[in-house]
Amino acid sequence: MDARDAILLSQLKVRAAGPGDGAGWDGFVLARADGSFFHRFGWREVLSRNFGLKPHYLIAERGGEIAGVLPLFHQKSRLFGNGLIAAPFCVEGGPLGDADAVAALDHAALALMAQTRAPFLEYRSRKAERAGWVAKRDLYAGFCRALSSKEEENLTAIPRKQRAVVRKAIASPLKGGVEEGVEALYRVYAESVRNLGTPVFPKRYFADLRAAFGADCDVMVIRDNGEPVSAVLNFYHNGTVLPYYGGGSSAARKSGANDLLYWEVMRHAVARGCTHFDFGRSKAGTGAFAFKKNWGFEPEWLEYEYFLKPGTSLPEKNPNNPKYAAFISLWKKLPMPVANFLGPFLIRGLG
Repeated sequence: MDARDAILLSQLKVRAAGPGDGAGWDGFVLARADGSFFHRFGWREVLSRNFGLKPHYLIAERGGEIAGVLPLFHQKSRLFGNGLIAAPFCVEGGPLGDADAVAALDHAALALMAQTRAPFLEYRSRKAERAGWVAKRDLYAGFCRALSSKEEENLTAIPRKQRAVVRKAIASPLKGGVEEGVEALYRVYAESVRNLGTPVFPKRYFADLRAAFGADCDVMVIRDNGEPVSAVLNFYHNGTVLPYYGGGSSAARKSGANDLLYWEVMRHAVARGCTHFDFGRSKAGTGAFAFKKNWGFEPEWLEYEYFLKPGTSLPEKNPNNPKYAAFISLWKKLPMPVANFLGPFLIRGLG
């Protein structure tokens, strides 16, 4: 660090954010083109309450004004490790701000890493940019594209084979719409993730997300003869819709309910004035990854960054890891009430 850098950093003050900082924090995030829904302040209470994660939200200030923010959590699990993450259960994280504010937040995060004795610090960055950190570029990809204000243009943007599936679902007796509660969502989501061998979130988590983000979070449900068969919880941020937690019953694939679900989300998002559809992240080699490509979305590889203590290896929570194969196979066979009871105790260390 040269003398100029030292002077600029000395003009910045980094402090812990408190409950009263939410409005200023969100105003800063929403004003930035690189600010994401996952940088919003509401996650601080939701993740702390539902998963017992300790938040270390940091604010860099210059002259009393916010110059940068970092949504950091300490995640500790006997099964899945211990680290400081920005941000768990989210696609993105890491510091936002000008170069000097980001440098100050990096410095504060590394000091917190030493203080908490966490073996690693993880930033969920879109592009890795820190020299000396480890970057993982081949695990997750994001999928996003523009939406047209014209329905037929959005339909024709879907590749021909997938478009035929969507048209068939549109013509079917299936009915879709936005619903207020999370009961239908939880019912089909819990079945879907159990069938994938993944622990489910507590139902309260979905209700808390709805409460924390208000009009910027809703639930789309597809019903077959009144029964929910497919559903997704959506986020809205600066003109982009993000269908995030979604799933379907075992009958959804055959009926085309999952395809109709995302088409209805597109239609609803356009009606709300959205200009982009963000399909979220998916792991390479998964069915979700292939599904999004079939819709004509091109993957953009996410470059997550890690600062590791000497002798520490990268955290391995990937379900494609062979060491989890037996657990996944067993989980798929659990009765739904058992999976729904045990899932929330395990999931807190996996995000």
